[in-house]
Amino acid sequence: MKSDKILLDHGSGGKMAHQLTTEVLLPLFANPILAPLHDGAVFEVEKGRLAFSTDSFVVDPVFFPGGNIGDLAVNGTVNDLAMCGAVPRYMSMGLILEEGFAIGDLERVLVSMRDALERAGVQLVTGDTKVVPRGAADKIYINTTGIGIVPPGVHIGSGGARPGDVIVLSGAMAEHGMAVLTQREGFRFESNVISDTAPLHLLVQAILAVTRQVHVLRDPTRGGVGTALNEIALGSGVGMLIEEERLPVAPAVAGICELLGFDPLYVANEGKLLCLVPEDQAEGVLSAMRRDTCGRNACVIGRVTADHPGRVVMATRIGGRRIVDMLSGEQLPRIC
Repeated sequence: MKSDKILLDHGSGGKMAHQLTTEVLLPLFANPILAPLHDGAVFEVEKGRLAFSTDSFVVDPVFFPGGNIGDLAVNGTVNDLAMCGAVPRYMSMGLILEEGFAIGDLERVLVSMRDALERAGVQLVTGDTKVVPRGAADKIYINTTGIGIVPPGVHIGSGGARPGDVIVLSGAMAEHGMAVLTQREGFRFESNVISDTAPLHLLVQAILAVTRQVHVLRDPTRGGVGTALNEIALGSGVGMLIEEERLPVAPAVAGICELLGFDPLYVANEGKLLCLVPEDQAEGVLSAMRRDTCGRNACVIGRVTADHPGRVVMATRIGGRRIVDMLSGEQLPRIC
């Protein structure tokens, strides 16, 4: 291409737009469904129920320790489908590009998206690109929509928690939020924090191979584990009791959160899930999760109770109890 920067002409629908599509986008994502470059995609799916999800990503900075906006967008949509118990199959991609954004940086983002799609076994089947004037956006925004197949016998919703369920968390909290924040603000610490962005569909499939009695799955992204648990408690009309001593936080993350005044319970994660299952299924689920890279540090953090419906209560290290409320306000803007 003649320019190494995104120009308004790249969004014109003319020659340069065609070049951007055929020389940059199509070689990375080529497949028979995408190849016709039609306004939509036509494909066959197996019989059964579909899961459908859409999300937009505006993370700042675009590149952060452990990932970038591209693999974050793919993993985030894969995980939204996985939390429905679905096997991700197809995805669309909408790009909003700011005039002046470096084409080399765009290619880095797109390569990471391609690699993430390949890891997830998902095909990109349609997409769109728009270019806006300098200052009307911040480098690049990405919208993704995903479609997945829900296996027979899988019925997972946010309102399915029941008293007696065990609350399992797949690993340490707050890594993504702290990785993005420290990169954004230019903080330097002895221990670098790496984002946990990762696809969780194989972890979910491992859980469902053990039991179909999975009452709730949730990836605690914006608002963190604390907000996700509150949403589940309200949606299910149950209470929750979690134990502070059991909440997993890496020492480096805990230190940064303490220094900057953040509660890890409310910091975003992009590669962790909450799984609520009956107590008699918990050991089998934990064993299956720990065999997967994304769940090797899975642990029980609490249980569902009929007491205090709609509230999450934490048993503290010093023997007291406190209410864990839903996050109020925007703690960390543009985290995903």
